[in-house]
Amino acid sequence: MNIWAHRGCSQRYPENTLLSFEKAINVRGLAGIELDIQLTRDGHMVVIHDERVDRTTEGLGYVRDYTLAELKRLHIYADENPVQQIPTIEEVLDLIEPAMRSGMRLNIELKNSVYPYEGMERQIIDLIHTRGLQNQVVYSSFSALSLEKVRELDPETEIGILDTKVSDCLFKLQGGCGANVLHPYWQGIDLPPERLRGYTVRAWLSGHLYPEKPTGTKLDLSALEAKGITDLFLNEPEMYAD
Repeated sequence: MNIWAHRGCSQRYPENTLLSFEKAINVRGLAGIELDIQLTRDGHMVVIHDERVDRTTEGLGYVRDYTLAELKRLHIYADENPVQQIPTIEEVLDLIEPAMRSGMRLNIELKNSVYPYEGMERQIIDLIHTRGLQNQVVYSSFSALSLEKVRELDPETEIGILDTKVSDCLFKLQGGCGANVLHPYWQGIDLPPERLRGYTVRAWLSGHLYPEKPTGTKLDLSALEAKGITDLFLNEPEMYAD
């Protein structure tokens, strides 16, 4: 089973922060890191999951209504650790690029299914190609239209279609959205494993994010593999390190 850090080590540290990504690159045996990007009002790519800043910062409102400078004035609190900020994708790449060049992969989720950020597909692909990291990156989205754009811009890249049920992922993939791997919810495996044979199935989990306390429990990876899951996005990947 391939383990990915979901928004970094997001159970013990604030999600999608440089701190959570720094902790993730030090996890032995990790396949990759997952993060989310959106655009600011002045066109900068920032790493944040929610369309609003309310849950993770003291601010209010939508990411798309803030300039980068305004977002940088917001704080993400991290207990005894230094206060964090919403990072740009460039800041994250500066941190994790050495690990990527040593084999770690990066899953970039384009958060554009609620608000379609015009031009974000080209912007992120151009940045990744400029840095020469295209072979280490997977793009994903709930928006089939966005993934079609990604495929047009980068015919060789790996693309994951996100949905709740694996059957819906497969339907969209076969419908020509440009994806070539499946990214379902881990409890949405509604097809027999033989139907999934030959596909990469990266399943995501929800809940139990910082500052919630760790549950102390571990998933039965062999049981999930038997269902056809090949990879997992986990908030606490350090519990499953080699």
